[in-house]
Amino acid sequence: MAPLLQTLHEKAPLLSVGAIAADLSALGSEVKRLEKSGVYLLHFDVMDGVFCPGLTLGPPVIKAVKTSLFKDVHLMIQEPAEKVKDFVAAGADMVTIHVESERHIHRALQALAGMENANEVQRGILRGVALNPGTPLEVLDPLLDEIDLVLLLAVNPGWVGQRFISSTLRRIGRAQEVIAHCGHEILLGVDGGITQANLKTVAETGVDWIITGSAVFAGGCPEDNARNMLNTIRSARSRNTMSDVGERR
Repeated sequence: MAPLLQTLHEKAPLLSVGAIAADLSALGSEVKRLEKSGVYLLHFDVMDGVFCPGLTLGPPVIKAVKTSLFKDVHLMIQEPAEKVKDFVAAGADMVTIHVESERHIHRALQALAGMENANEVQRGILRGVALNPGTPLEVLDPLLDEIDLVLLLAVNPGWVGQRFISSTLRRIGRAQEVIAHCGHEILLGVDGGITQANLKTVAETGVDWIITGSAVFAGGCPEDNARNMLNTIRSARSRNTMSDVGERR
């Protein structure tokens, strides 16, 4: 298991906070506040206006952010195979690409496998695939040997203000079954429509990695919000673990 994957596996469940929801005019100070909250991941949503609506940020912004947090880069861009190297060079620790965005998905994942982490070589680069809400989970089967991460979207990427699609909860369960039989460690995450109101329900599914942005930065206390949300998902995981032990008895 890659060192970074081992680290995240041990620290799961994880909260990854979306940088795009921060006050971008003060992004550096916003990130410093997050570093005090106990989270480990800073999430960068990269949209190109082609794969999905919206145009967000690119490698220069990712590189400019100086932080002790691991950089979790979600590429919502068309045909990323030739572009992933720029995001790795900018300091990405985790790169997740959409199965719908690349005709030669193995090529993109294999390219990532040969790249070195620009922050710390021994960490390695974690490779992930993301699935839109309407994409069948069967697409994972030929990719399982090439990935460390699976990210299920609970909204359609690119449109703001969407609600969490409830069928995602069932998809999480089915994805967990697929991963359990793959023979190696893969972290499962969910992204989109995560609020303080539904966080507990999502966390109780046992996912490893939950992404949220607006819920952390709303109200002007991102470190407190992140800390409280992290406590929520850890408590949910602890209850699930105790329940599993009780059932086995």
